[in-house]
Amino acid sequence: MSTVHLKRPQGQVSLGMLLLKGRTFIALALLLIFFSLRAPNFTEWGSVVLMVKHASIYGLLALGMTMVIITGGIDLSVGSIVGLSGMVAGGMLIEGIRLPWVSGTIFPNVPLILLIVFSLAILIGLCSGLLIARLKVPAFIATLGAMYICRGAAMLRSGGATFPNLFGDAAKGNLGFDLIGAGSIPGIDVPYSILIFMVMALIAAFIMKKTPLGNQIYAVGGNERAAQLSGIKIHKVKVFVYIFSALLASLSGIIMTSQLRAAHPANGESWEMNAIASVVLGGTSMSGGVGTIGGTIIGVLVITVLNDGMIMMGVSSFWQMVIKGVVIIVAVVIDLVQKDLQKKAALTARLK
Repeated sequence: MSTVHLKRPQGQVSLGMLLLKGRTFIALALLLIFFSLRAPNFTEWGSVVLMVKHASIYGLLALGMTMVIITGGIDLSVGSIVGLSGMVAGGMLIEGIRLPWVSGTIFPNVPLILLIVFSLAILIGLCSGLLIARLKVPAFIATLGAMYICRGAAMLRSGGATFPNLFGDAAKGNLGFDLIGAGSIPGIDVPYSILIFMVMALIAAFIMKKTPLGNQIYAVGGNERAAQLSGIKIHKVKVFVYIFSALLASLSGIIMTSQLRAAHPANGESWEMNAIASVVLGGTSMSGGVGTIGGTIIGVLVITVLNDGMIMMGVSSFWQMVIKGVVIIVAVVIDLVQKDLQKKAALTARLK
């Protein structure tokens, strides 16, 4: 008697994989439809622009986080760097820089303030990267420590108080800070914050797709030992991604502080969770080696629409946290399911 082997039609497997790969688009479309019907003023132009501005701020964190997670790491310090960057910038605008050796105070202009803040962020990223790459400190521990240090430093900068009214002063020569986050391109009315995010997204995508460094980032996350044996300087790759992540977090903090025209040490609190959620929703694997900048951008839009939509509906902030937690868990589970299906498909192809 002959045995009949039943095979699942190839089209069904392909359709299932297609739905899994396009899950973030599907989630975004469903959220847009749902909130358009249920949330007041969700589709108004002002609300749309505000959501895109929020997505730009969160998105900067997510771009850097994407590179970090692709290497198999994690960066928990980005939210605290947002707060510290705003406090450092706000302090220089309001109080200037004291020079004890001449008993005086100087007030740097806005470009110099940005240079100082970004240099500080680079230093923070460098320290985290060296701890992880050279001293083999787990990324979770190294960046958790950096998170507490940066948040504590932000509190110490003003004793926990806010630096308000960050417009600058013509007499001090530091006008223009508020235009970074609140200004728009003349003629087309596109906020600078959105333009900054678009430029940084293009730079990040170029690095990951068109440069040897991008290939090395994927290689380190895919198989660190194999990458090392192939001649890749994994220490330099890891240090770069943490510096890049810290720098983008600092830029996000500057934009947010500029928009609010005030700096508070608690700014950016828990934003690292939004960044991680966006990256995972965008298809980046938490185990490293897989992910795209384009997917992360869609993930950022999902998280932003979810956040702002729930706020417009008047959903309690406590429920918002619960829902975002569920979203993160579901995204990770779906990622694991997709990996399992891909392994089975590859095994089936080899056995044929």
